[in-house]
Order: sequence, then structure tokens, then C-alpha cells
Amino acid sequence: MTANDLEGTTGEVNLAARLSELGCAALVDAMGRIHDHRAHILPMVSPDPGRPLFGPAATIAYMPRRDDVKKSSEGFADLFYQAVGEFPAGRVLVLSSGGYPEASHGGGTKLSRVAHCGLAGVLADGRLRDFTQLREQCFSTWCRGESTRWGGDIIMPYAANVAIEFAGVCITPGDYIYADSSGAVVIPSRSLHRVLEIAQMVEDEDSYFLKEIQSEGMPS
Repeated sequence: MTANDLEGTTGEVNLAARLSELGCAALVDAMGRIHDHRAHILPMVSPDPGRPLFGPAATIAYMPRRDDVKKSSEGFADLFYQAVGEFPAGRVLVLSSGGYPEASHGGGTKLSRVAHCGLAGVLADGRLRDFTQLREQCFSTWCRGESTRWGGDIIMPYAANVAIEFAGVCITPGDYIYADSSGAVVIPSRSLHRVLEIAQMVEDEDSYFLKEIQSEGMPS
């Protein structure tokens, strides 16, 4: 089931807005009731932390730089278009760290392709440059932090549309990504509908217990 399928069954309710209302913690709890693998990512940094990120993952794997590896000659642009495919709108560009989460993956100029292709945003397991420029873009950006130094002498984009390791979590192309100021969660596409249902149950349970606590009498 895709996000579009879900939007069709919930009338005019916007799926991204619904996820934002539930929040990352409820989605992580819901994932834990369905799957036993790690699916949560600790809080990231954003040029605009009030802007959540949601969409199916389009992945690019980074590796430590080598000058003799043929694949590296394709460069970021070629791998970007391979990753997002023929229907890029609404996707999340996910970049692995290549083992160097403090290195920069790029900045506003390189990532202007994200806006040009209508992606929902970027999730980078590394640093990004040009936060001021990225803040003005129409997409959401989450990463390890801001950088001023170019990172191309440390890491290189290596492969598109492959499973990647991201902060201890396995992300495969098509997994749904949700990120906000509290962290991020990776949801297998086939589990999205069920995760939404259970996340709502988690929220309802929390509301019930909150009322129970508020009705408790003070100990004598």
C-alpha cells in the first residue's frame, strides 16, 4: 500500500499531517509492536526544525573515497537521478554516511535537484552545508549538523537504490521515512497502514492513562 492509497481511503485527511499529529514517538512504539528490528533514529538537525519529513526512501550509499574505484566516476548527479527514478515527487533522498557522519554530503547548490524534482526532502547521515539556503527551499532537510568544509575528499557517492546503514538502522528503497524534531522512524512500506493504526491506538492509550493519573487522589 502506498501513501496515495492511504490518502484515498481517508478522504481529505493529509497523510503527512496525520503523521505529524501522531509524532515520531508513537510511530516508533507502533513499529515495536509489529517488528523486532531497530527502526528509530535519534534526533537529527534541521535548518527548519518545525518542518517534518515524510515519504518513501530513495537511497544513495556513500563510501570512503578511493581514486581507483570506477563507480565513483558516476558522481552525485547520475546516482541522484538513478535513485529518484521516473516518479521522484514526494520521495525522500536518504544518504548514508560512508562511515564518516561528520563529513559533508553537499549543500544548497547540489541539493537544489531535490526541489527541482519535487522530492519531499533529504535525510542525511552526515553534515550539510548552506543551512540558510536550505531553509529557503520548499523541502524538508534533516542531517547530522551544519558544515562549512567540503567532504568530497573523505566520502564519495557509490551506489543508488540499494539497502544502506543509517545510524544503526537498515533502510531499503521504498521504506517510508518520518522525521521531526524528536527523531526519525523507518517504516517498511507493507507495514505503513498497520503502523498508523497502532500509533493511533498508542496515542489513545496515553490519553486514557493521562486522565487516570489526573484523577488520582493525593496520598494521605
